[in-house]
Amino acid sequence: MEIVKKRQDEVKTGRAHDFGNDFLGSLLKAHHDTDPNNPISAVAIVGECKTFYFAGQETTYSLLSWSVLLLAIHTDWQEKARKEVLEIFGQENPNSEGIARLKTVSMIIYETLRLYSPANNLVRQTNSKVKLGKYVFPANVNLSIPPPVLHRNRDIWGQDAHLFRPDRFSEGLAKATNGNATAFLGFGFGPRICVGMNFAGNEAKITLSMILQRYKFTLSPNYVHSPFTVLTTRPRHELILLGLCK
Repeated sequence: MEIVKKRQDEVKTGRAHDFGNDFLGSLLKAHHDTDPNNPISAVAIVGECKTFYFAGQETTYSLLSWSVLLLAIHTDWQEKARKEVLEIFGQENPNSEGIARLKTVSMIIYETLRLYSPANNLVRQTNSKVKLGKYVFPANVNLSIPPPVLHRNRDIWGQDAHLFRPDRFSEGLAKATNGNATAFLGFGFGPRICVGMNFAGNEAKITLSMILQRYKFTLSPNYVHSPFTVLTTRPRHELILLGLCK
Protein backbone atom coordinates (compact mmCIF):
# COMPACT_ATOMS: atom_id res chain seq x y z
CA MET A 1 0.00 0.00 0.00
CA GLU A 2 3.01 2.27 0.49
CA ILE A 3 3.86 1.73 -3.20
CA VAL A 4 0.25 2.52 -4.18
CA LYS A 5 0.14 5.68 -2.07
CA LYS A 6 3.49 6.84 -3.47
CA ARG A 7 2.31 6.45 -7.07
CA GLN A 8 -0.99 8.18 -6.35
CA ASP A 9 0.79 11.09 -4.65
CA GLU A 10 3.27 11.46 -7.50
CA VAL A 11 0.46 11.72 -10.06
CA LYS A 12 -1.60 14.02 -7.84
CA THR A 13 1.33 16.44 -7.30
CA GLY A 14 2.45 16.31 -10.93
CA ARG A 15 5.77 14.59 -10.23
CA ALA A 16 4.70 11.74 -12.51
CA HIS A 17 2.56 11.71 -15.65
CA ASP A 18 1.07 8.24 -15.03
CA PHE A 19 0.89 5.41 -12.50
CA GLY A 20 3.42 3.22 -14.33
CA ASN A 21 3.15 0.70 -17.15
CA ASP A 22 3.17 -2.46 -15.02
CA PHE A 23 0.16 -4.42 -13.73
CA LEU A 24 -0.31 -2.24 -10.66
CA GLY A 25 -0.09 0.90 -12.76
CA SER A 26 -2.78 -0.42 -15.11
CA LEU A 27 -5.07 -1.12 -12.15
CA LEU A 28 -4.59 2.38 -10.73
CA LYS A 29 -5.09 4.03 -14.11
CA ALA A 30 -8.28 2.09 -14.85
CA HIS A 31 -9.74 3.04 -11.47
CA HIS A 32 -8.62 6.66 -11.73
CA ASP A 33 -10.15 7.06 -15.19
CA THR A 34 -13.44 5.68 -13.87
CA ASP A 35 -13.59 7.61 -10.59
CA PRO A 36 -10.70 10.11 -10.14
CA ASN A 37 -12.05 11.41 -6.81
CA ASN A 38 -12.26 7.99 -5.13
CA PRO A 39 -8.85 6.23 -4.77
CA ILE A 40 -8.89 2.47 -5.17
CA SER A 41 -9.09 0.60 -1.86
CA ALA A 42 -6.64 -1.92 -0.47
CA VAL A 43 -9.35 -4.60 -0.57
CA ALA A 44 -9.97 -3.96 -4.26
CA ILE A 45 -6.26 -4.11 -5.12
CA VAL A 46 -5.76 -7.38 -3.22
CA GLY A 47 -8.86 -8.82 -4.86
CA GLU A 48 -7.67 -7.93 -8.36
CA CYS A 49 -4.20 -9.34 -7.69
CA LYS A 50 -5.72 -12.60 -6.45
CA THR A 51 -7.79 -12.84 -9.63
CA PHE A 52 -4.87 -12.24 -11.98
CA TYR A 53 -2.05 -14.03 -10.18
CA PHE A 54 -3.85 -16.96 -8.56
CA ALA A 55 -6.86 -17.61 -10.78
CA GLY A 56 -5.27 -16.25 -13.98
CA GLN A 57 -1.67 -17.45 -13.74
CA GLU A 58 -1.17 -20.02 -10.99
CA THR A 59 -3.80 -22.36 -12.42
CA THR A 60 -2.26 -22.32 -15.90
CA TYR A 61 1.23 -22.84 -14.45
CA SER A 62 -0.09 -25.91 -12.65
CA LEU A 63 -1.72 -27.30 -15.80
CA LEU A 64 1.47 -26.79 -17.83
CA SER A 65 3.70 -28.36 -15.16
CA TRP A 66 1.63 -31.54 -15.01
CA SER A 67 1.23 -31.65 -18.81
CA VAL A 68 4.98 -31.56 -19.30
CA LEU A 69 5.48 -34.16 -16.56
CA LEU A 70 3.01 -36.57 -18.17
CA LEU A 71 4.51 -36.07 -21.64
CA ALA A 72 7.99 -36.65 -20.21
CA ILE A 73 6.78 -40.00 -18.85
CA HIS A 74 4.61 -40.98 -21.82
CA THR A 75 6.97 -40.18 -24.68
CA ASP A 76 4.69 -41.94 -27.19
CA TRP A 77 2.07 -39.24 -26.58
CA GLN A 78 4.78 -36.60 -26.67
CA GLU A 79 5.72 -37.76 -30.17
CA LYS A 80 2.07 -37.82 -31.30
CA ALA A 81 1.60 -34.27 -30.04
CA ARG A 82 4.85 -33.08 -31.63
CA LYS A 83 3.90 -34.59 -34.98
CA GLU A 84 0.55 -32.79 -34.87
CA VAL A 85 2.15 -29.47 -33.91
CA LEU A 86 4.75 -29.68 -36.68
CA GLU A 87 2.12 -30.65 -39.28
CA ILE A 88 -0.03 -27.64 -38.36
CA PHE A 89 2.55 -24.95 -37.51
CA GLY A 90 5.90 -26.23 -38.75
CA GLN A 91 8.46 -24.05 -36.99
CA GLU A 92 6.23 -20.97 -37.11
CA ASN A 93 4.63 -19.50 -34.01
CA PRO A 94 1.17 -20.91 -33.24
CA ASN A 95 -1.79 -19.00 -34.71
CA SER A 96 -5.48 -18.92 -33.84
CA GLU A 97 -6.56 -20.97 -36.86
CA GLY A 98 -4.11 -23.76 -36.06
CA ILE A 99 -4.86 -23.77 -32.33
CA ALA A 100 -8.44 -24.79 -33.09
CA ARG A 101 -7.13 -27.82 -35.02
CA LEU A 102 -4.95 -29.22 -32.22
CA LYS A 103 -6.93 -32.36 -31.41
CA THR A 104 -4.15 -34.45 -29.83
CA VAL A 105 -2.84 -31.54 -27.76
CA SER A 106 -6.39 -30.78 -26.62
CA MET A 107 -6.90 -34.38 -25.51
CA ILE A 108 -3.65 -34.24 -23.54
CA ILE A 109 -4.75 -31.05 -21.79
CA TYR A 110 -8.13 -32.55 -20.87
CA GLU A 111 -6.50 -35.71 -19.53
CA THR A 112 -4.01 -33.66 -17.53
CA LEU A 113 -6.86 -31.64 -16.02
CA ARG A 114 -8.60 -34.88 -15.15
CA LEU A 115 -5.62 -36.43 -13.37
CA TYR A 116 -4.17 -33.24 -11.86
CA SER A 117 -6.90 -30.63 -11.69
CA PRO A 118 -5.42 -27.31 -10.44
CA ALA A 119 -8.47 -26.86 -8.20
CA ASN A 120 -8.58 -29.55 -5.52
CA ASN A 121 -11.80 -28.28 -4.01
CA LEU A 122 -14.85 -26.39 -5.27
CA VAL A 123 -17.25 -24.80 -2.80
CA ARG A 124 -20.88 -24.02 -3.58
CA GLN A 125 -23.56 -22.66 -1.24
CA THR A 126 -27.20 -23.71 -1.29
CA ASN A 127 -29.57 -20.75 -1.58
CA SER A 128 -32.60 -22.85 -0.67
CA LYS A 129 -33.42 -26.31 0.65
CA VAL A 130 -32.22 -28.90 -1.84
CA LYS A 131 -32.18 -32.70 -2.15
CA LEU A 132 -29.12 -34.43 -3.60
CA GLY A 133 -29.71 -38.15 -3.89
CA LYS A 134 -30.71 -39.40 -0.47
CA TYR A 135 -29.41 -36.28 1.29
CA VAL A 136 -31.37 -33.11 2.08
CA PHE A 137 -29.49 -29.87 2.72
CA PRO A 138 -31.01 -26.69 4.19
CA ALA A 139 -30.36 -23.25 2.73
CA ASN A 140 -27.03 -21.47 3.31
CA VAL A 141 -24.94 -24.64 3.58
CA ASN A 142 -21.49 -24.80 2.00
CA LEU A 143 -20.94 -27.92 -0.11
CA SER A 144 -17.37 -29.03 -0.75
CA ILE A 145 -16.86 -30.76 -4.10
CA PRO A 146 -13.46 -32.48 -4.62
CA PRO A 147 -12.72 -32.82 -8.38
CA PRO A 148 -9.98 -35.48 -7.90
CA VAL A 149 -12.54 -37.88 -6.42
CA LEU A 150 -14.85 -37.51 -9.41
CA HIS A 151 -11.99 -37.51 -11.92
CA ARG A 152 -10.67 -40.90 -10.75
CA ASN A 153 -14.02 -42.58 -10.17
CA ARG A 154 -13.92 -45.95 -11.94
CA ASP A 155 -17.71 -46.11 -12.23
CA ILE A 156 -17.54 -43.03 -14.46
CA TRP A 157 -14.20 -43.32 -16.25
CA GLY A 158 -13.66 -47.07 -16.30
CA GLN A 159 -11.22 -49.40 -14.58
CA ASP A 160 -8.27 -47.48 -16.08
CA ALA A 161 -9.35 -44.20 -14.44
CA HIS A 162 -5.95 -43.86 -12.75
CA LEU A 163 -4.06 -44.13 -16.05
CA PHE A 164 -2.96 -41.38 -18.45
CA ARG A 165 -5.06 -42.09 -21.55
CA PRO A 166 -5.76 -38.91 -23.57
CA ASP A 167 -7.59 -40.89 -26.24
CA ARG A 168 -10.51 -41.31 -23.84
CA PHE A 169 -11.41 -37.76 -25.01
CA SER A 170 -11.12 -38.58 -28.72
CA GLU A 171 -14.90 -38.45 -29.19
CA GLY A 172 -15.56 -35.53 -26.87
CA LEU A 173 -16.26 -34.94 -23.21
CA ALA A 174 -19.74 -36.50 -23.15
CA LYS A 175 -18.44 -39.80 -24.53
CA ALA A 176 -15.47 -39.81 -22.16
CA THR A 177 -17.73 -39.38 -19.12
CA ASN A 178 -20.37 -41.84 -20.30
CA GLY A 179 -22.84 -39.01 -20.78
CA ASN A 180 -22.20 -37.40 -17.39
CA ALA A 181 -20.39 -34.17 -18.31
CA THR A 182 -20.65 -32.87 -14.74
CA ALA A 183 -18.11 -35.54 -13.76
CA PHE A 184 -15.37 -33.43 -15.39
CA LEU A 185 -14.59 -30.33 -13.33
CA GLY A 186 -11.31 -29.16 -14.84
CA PHE A 187 -12.80 -25.68 -15.10
CA GLY A 188 -15.79 -26.13 -12.82
CA PHE A 189 -19.29 -26.43 -14.24
CA GLY A 190 -22.55 -24.53 -14.70
CA PRO A 191 -23.08 -20.76 -14.44
CA ARG A 192 -19.99 -20.43 -12.21
CA ILE A 193 -17.65 -22.18 -14.65
CA CYS A 194 -14.21 -20.55 -14.98
CA VAL A 195 -14.60 -17.35 -16.97
CA GLY A 196 -11.06 -17.76 -18.29
CA MET A 197 -11.54 -21.33 -19.55
CA ASN A 198 -11.00 -20.61 -23.27
CA PHE A 199 -8.18 -18.16 -22.59
CA ALA A 200 -6.34 -20.62 -20.31
CA GLY A 201 -6.85 -23.45 -22.79
CA ASN A 202 -5.34 -21.39 -25.59
CA GLU A 203 -2.42 -20.35 -23.37
CA ALA A 204 -1.68 -23.99 -22.60
CA LYS A 205 -1.93 -25.05 -26.25
CA ILE A 206 0.37 -22.27 -27.40
CA THR A 207 2.97 -22.97 -24.71
CA LEU A 208 2.97 -26.74 -25.22
CA SER A 209 3.20 -26.29 -28.98
CA MET A 210 6.24 -24.03 -28.70
CA ILE A 211 7.95 -26.43 -26.27
CA LEU A 212 7.28 -29.41 -28.54
CA GLN A 213 8.62 -27.50 -31.56
CA ARG A 214 11.94 -27.01 -29.82
CA TYR A 215 12.57 -29.84 -27.36
CA LYS A 216 12.34 -33.56 -26.73
CA PHE A 217 12.35 -34.41 -23.04
CA THR A 218 12.11 -37.25 -20.56
CA LEU A 219 11.73 -37.35 -16.80
CA SER A 220 14.86 -37.37 -14.67
CA PRO A 221 15.28 -40.44 -12.43
CA ASN A 222 15.92 -37.94 -9.61
CA TYR A 223 12.35 -36.64 -9.72
CA VAL A 224 10.25 -37.53 -6.66
CA HIS A 225 6.52 -37.61 -7.30
CA SER A 226 4.64 -35.91 -4.48
CA PRO A 227 1.69 -33.70 -5.50
CA PHE A 228 0.41 -31.31 -2.84
CA THR A 229 -1.93 -28.34 -2.70
CA VAL A 230 -1.20 -24.71 -1.91
CA LEU A 231 -4.04 -22.89 -3.68
CA THR A 232 -3.48 -25.25 -6.63
CA THR A 233 -2.21 -28.81 -7.08
CA ARG A 234 1.52 -28.61 -7.70
CA PRO A 235 4.66 -30.76 -7.49
CA ARG A 236 6.13 -30.67 -3.98
CA HIS A 237 9.62 -31.11 -5.42
CA GLU A 238 11.28 -29.71 -8.50
CA LEU A 239 10.07 -31.04 -11.83
CA ILE A 240 13.38 -32.28 -13.27
CA LEU A 241 13.52 -33.06 -16.99
CA LEU A 242 16.22 -34.38 -19.26
CA GLY A 243 15.91 -32.40 -22.48
CA LEU A 244 17.29 -32.43 -25.98
CA CYS A 245 17.09 -29.32 -28.12
CA LYS A 246 15.69 -30.20 -31.55
